[in-house]
Amino acid sequence: MAVKPQLLDRWGNPVDRTALSAEVAAPTFGGVRSPLSGYPGDGLNPARLATILRAADAGDAVQYLELAETIEERDPHYLGVVSTRKRSVAQLDITVEPASDAPQDQADADMVRDWLKRDELSQELFHILDCISKGISFTEIIWDSSAGQFEPMRLEYRDPRHFRFARRDLRTPLMLDEAGREIPLPGFRFIVGDIQAKSGLPMRSGLARVACWGWMFKAFTMRDWAIFTQTYGQPLRLGKWASGATEKDKATLFNAVTNIAGDCAGIIPESMSIDFIETGNLGAGSDLYLKRANFLDQQISKAVLGQTATTDAIAGGHAVGQEHRQVQEDIETSDAMALSAIINRDLIRPWIQLERGPQKRYPRVKISRPKSEDLTALAGAVEKFVELGMEIEEAEIRARAGFSQPKPGARLLSRKPAAPPPQNPSDPPADAPLAGAPDPNVKFKGQRGEIKGYPGSAGIKVALQADSASAALPEPPAPWAVQVDRMARDGEPEIASMLATAQQVMEAASSFAEAREMLIAAWPDFDVSKLAGLLARAMLASEAMGRVEVAEDDG
Repeated sequence: MAVKPQLLDRWGNPVDRTALSAEVAAPTFGGVRSPLSGYPGDGLNPARLATILRAADAGDAVQYLELAETIEERDPHYLGVVSTRKRSVAQLDITVEPASDAPQDQADADMVRDWLKRDELSQELFHILDCISKGISFTEIIWDSSAGQFEPMRLEYRDPRHFRFARRDLRTPLMLDEAGREIPLPGFRFIVGDIQAKSGLPMRSGLARVACWGWMFKAFTMRDWAIFTQTYGQPLRLGKWASGATEKDKATLFNAVTNIAGDCAGIIPESMSIDFIETGNLGAGSDLYLKRANFLDQQISKAVLGQTATTDAIAGGHAVGQEHRQVQEDIETSDAMALSAIINRDLIRPWIQLERGPQKRYPRVKISRPKSEDLTALAGAVEKFVELGMEIEEAEIRARAGFSQPKPGARLLSRKPAAPPPQNPSDPPADAPLAGAPDPNVKFKGQRGEIKGYPGSAGIKVALQADSASAALPEPPAPWAVQVDRMARDGEPEIASMLATAQQVMEAASSFAEAREMLIAAWPDFDVSKLAGLLARAMLASEAMGRVEVAEDDG
């Protein structure tokens, strides 16, 4: 039994085939990888935020990752734009390009296509795209080998807080084992998402690095706005007591004033009154907070989606919205290309290697928004190029047209064969060989038209038989008919030889241009002297026949 070669992942870590079906990074409530999270956003201020970000830069990114999750929970605007960016890519069409037209490569592509039909795939891609916000994401591949073959059973999102980066470069990911030790990632076990908003270290390349500052400043604004609204947004409750009111009367009036905003009711002595005085600067003050909050939201929109027209109501009309939508589509295309590369690198290639070992080429997953393909123009162009001799891969045309490789036993559409013409009962069968037909095994050779194996052709015999039918008529044939019949019989071998040569050339040539060159090359070998002599004798006989008829008419 052949021993399968030792496989290595992209970091050089060995792959243990026997342990691929077991989970290695699942969270445990009382263990090192706890699902419980902290809340560093509580009471956040600029000094504390700077400390959290510096710690992440040095390799301790736990609080930064917790803060990134907190922002998504507490800022509806940031959650909306980040989710829009992730879901717009997770729901795009997915196609698979085979490595080549070879049967095995086609089978590999079909295997991947069948797996991609899973209903859970869209949500799994959404979780992989968490790297857009945090800079990195980890998804564990749970393999199924129960049928003797490896297949990804599911993709499980793993909390990035349970992973670290090697101190030597702060780029190579490590995972925490059950004892809290930092160990290399097991081979072929993780999809590492690394779609970065900017160049640099992964922990400094997520959108949360930008959003955390805007969220903190907006939190200050929203707090101040709430205090302002509470102070000036409600009318001032002013209670008055008459002279001679006792301390008990004042306490009763005070309780009524403080409780009136909650239940709009109070009990006071008849001799007392309460006036409601409204503030006049509520509009100007609240507008300042609103503008500041909207400004910060727009900056977040620019950072996440590259524009503001699709998320914020701004002046400019439909034209500006269309232009900004194009910017968002550019970002979507970039994310889709990056996600395709991640899936091909961390899932498709390991899968094929587990099945067939290392290969030179692998099937490629392509995630993109479908573009309308003009199939009529594509078919016309392909037909013309093929006629000109261009070789085009069938798999490429199938991919562009959106057609999959036919499966064995599938019902196929094909061109309907043309109905054969009605056959005369007296005609020979269509598949019967013609007498004197050229040997199909004989090929055209050389530039001078060396053709052999042609005993002649019976192509003229049909005409001769039609002419010979006149012998059954009661009247004798005319002299010119006899002469034509003789010319046909005498010229049959020469004409048959020329036709056979031309037919052989047409069968050997791959194009009309090549047939023309072959006919020109073969023409000097045609012996037309006998045919020329036959035509000369026929012309002489025709002239003599004409003279005889003229003399008989004159006599």
